Amino acid sequence: MREIPGRLLVEAMVRADGTVDCGDLYTVAGLLGMTDQQVRLSIRRLVADGRVVQEGRGRKATLRATAETWRSIEPDIDFMRLMYQQDHGKAPWDGVWHLVGFAIPESTRPARDALREAIVYLGGAAVQSGLYVSPHAWEDLIEAEAARLGVTDHLTFLTSRDLCIGTESAPRALAGRLWMLDEIAERHVRLIEIAATYLTRLRADPPETEQLTIAIELAAEFTHAMEPDPLLPPELLPQPWPGTEARELLAQCWALLLSKPHHNAPRLFEVYTEAARSVTV
Repeated sequence: MREIPGRLLVEAMVRADGTVDCGDLYTVAGLLGMTDQQVRLSIRRLVADGRVVQEGRGRKATLRATAETWRSIEPDIDFMRLMYQQDHGKAPWDGVWHLVGFAIPESTRPARDALREAIVYLGGAAVQSGLYVSPHAWEDLIEAEAARLGVTDHLTFLTSRDLCIGTESAPRALAGRLWMLDEIAERHVRLIEIAATYLTRLRADPPETEQLTIAIELAAEFTHAMEPDPLLPPELLPQPWPGTEARELLAQCWALLLSKPHHNAPRLFEVYTEAARSVTV
């Protein structure tokens, strides 16, 4: 089982009304191998950081997510929908590479670093200093981030069907050179193993508290697998690609979780509803 940070646990248990029941929180934390002291420290840090407001004490307390926390845990449904569309051949690549370049002066270095982080987060790979590429049309997303940072005038966008790095121009070979696909594949292989185990447990219809624990563990493993994944189209990936199987198993797990009524279910259950149903209905 992957060690789950206290912040992730608390945020995963935020319900649709923006609250966390501390009784449930301590129970689930115990099932995940966390001590009560670890939970208390996590709550104190989140309160100090302005992520939650605590009402009451101990297991009878209620945590209320602040607006900042609520925004950060909202799912990117478009991103998840694209995952499954690509897995099922419903979003073929058009062969176009999307490139963005920037030359931001040292005087605005924090903005430059923040923009670079946003580009990498969106799956961009460095072609050379200040020039990044993606197979996806990401211009609107980057423009929005650049506008927020006040560096729009320093951006250059271009597209090409003829990307060549050194002597390499074959798209699949370029993808293997630009992105760390071996490491990403290893993470998906682990997700396959974990999701298969959880699927067996869910088919046995465990108690609601155990289902919630499984949901949080799945979310942690999914996050670990997907964080470095640029979500490349199948045309650019080795085949078979383990990410496809991992997401299929994950969708089956969520379908079972969503098929059962849960009292005051956490927002986490809703996060994957649309994406899971897109492949299970």
